[in-house]
Amino acid sequence: MKKFLTTLKNIWSIEELRNKIIFTLLLLFIYRVGSYIVLPGIDPNKLSNLSNSASKGMLGLLDAFVGGAFSKASIFALGIMPYISASIFMQLVTILVPQMAKIQKEGDSGRKKINQWTRYLTVLVTSFQAAAYIGYLKSQNADALIPAYADFFWISTVIILTVGTLFVMWLGEKITDKGLGNGTSIIIMIGILARFPASFGQEWSSRIAQRGAGGLLIMLVEILFMILIIMGLIMLVQGTRKVPVNYAKQIVGNRQMGGARNFLPLKVNAAGVMPIIFAQAILFLPTIFTGFTGQGWAKYFTDHTNVVYMIVYSVCVIAFTFLYTALIFNPKQMADELKRNNGFIPGVKPGQPTADYIGTIMDRITLPGAVLLALVGILPGLFQLTFTMSQGFSTFFGGTSLLIMVGVILDTLQQIETQLLMRQYDGLMNGGRIQGRQVTSGL
Repeated sequence: MKKFLTTLKNIWSIEELRNKIIFTLLLLFIYRVGSYIVLPGIDPNKLSNLSNSASKGMLGLLDAFVGGAFSKASIFALGIMPYISASIFMQLVTILVPQMAKIQKEGDSGRKKINQWTRYLTVLVTSFQAAAYIGYLKSQNADALIPAYADFFWISTVIILTVGTLFVMWLGEKITDKGLGNGTSIIIMIGILARFPASFGQEWSSRIAQRGAGGLLIMLVEILFMILIIMGLIMLVQGTRKVPVNYAKQIVGNRQMGGARNFLPLKVNAAGVMPIIFAQAILFLPTIFTGFTGQGWAKYFTDHTNVVYMIVYSVCVIAFTFLYTALIFNPKQMADELKRNNGFIPGVKPGQPTADYIGTIMDRITLPGAVLLALVGILPGLFQLTFTMSQGFSTFFGGTSLLIMVGVILDTLQQIETQLLMRQYDGLMNGGRIQGRQVTSGL
């Protein structure tokens, strides 16, 4: 406990880190306040039907991502999900269209162009989703609409929801630039965490009221499973494969440089939480075409206990894991960097053979990582069926919600630890890092 308090004191004593934390918390506070501001033309006292319908299936997950703003008919009802959908589309375009791939390789100027086009596409996606949301509001809570404002409701709601999403996107970018961690992921995580106290309280009340002492025992078992799943996710997120690297000796003046042995850490889950976010955004699309009602063919994507949903979700997670890993991991660049620094992998020739070797290892460790991500993704549905728990509480037993929370929290803690180690303070996770399996040769 004393060491923990000392670490907190060290964090607060670093001015740059303290300013980043305060700035991040301030923007998150603004986001949470905005999630309680109801759209003009809606009576918030008559939104009971909307809250009940938005707590089920895919809409329940969307409502969790935006911290309950969807069920409150808030100005941030769509959250940052339209931006995620637009980003997915642009990522695919840069892979499939050679001209776009060329623009992306232009460096900062190319990335700025793609980011700007992503923002334009976000406006179009948000406008489309806003129109679907209006139809959903009218179908679920027609009596909540104020008649005197009916003539202006459609146009004002589309504009406000679009501006709200753009504002949330701006908050995320500012957190990434001047705050702590990845802004987009942190905003989603805060929305998820905001629902945990209410979900836990609801599950606790139902267990105690329905089954007495037996219900309490089941609740304790559920908490134990949650802790075990979180521990497993931490291992998955931090797990690495260490590839040995030797550096050739060099004589510079009267000094001998190099000759050291090091390791190249390759993460089992290099893509982080992004495949989960991308997969969720893709599965959210069918509900838009049905006006968020989940009728017809879209019903298979509104219930995470459905077998079709589990299969499609797993395929999407695995596919996006490989896709995003390919985008952020470049074996050729890594091999060239090793060659420039007189580094080599024992038993492997420098250059292209090294790139092929690293790429092969990455493919082999990415596959089990992607499968495990997909397995964790369908755990909420399995737990809901097994323990007959509420959907809101079951989302914290794996799936998108828990993966995002664990991944984002670990990433943020790692950034804080980096700041501490740079100033020669003890890190947050001394002795707690997951050490990857070391290899000496071959695969």
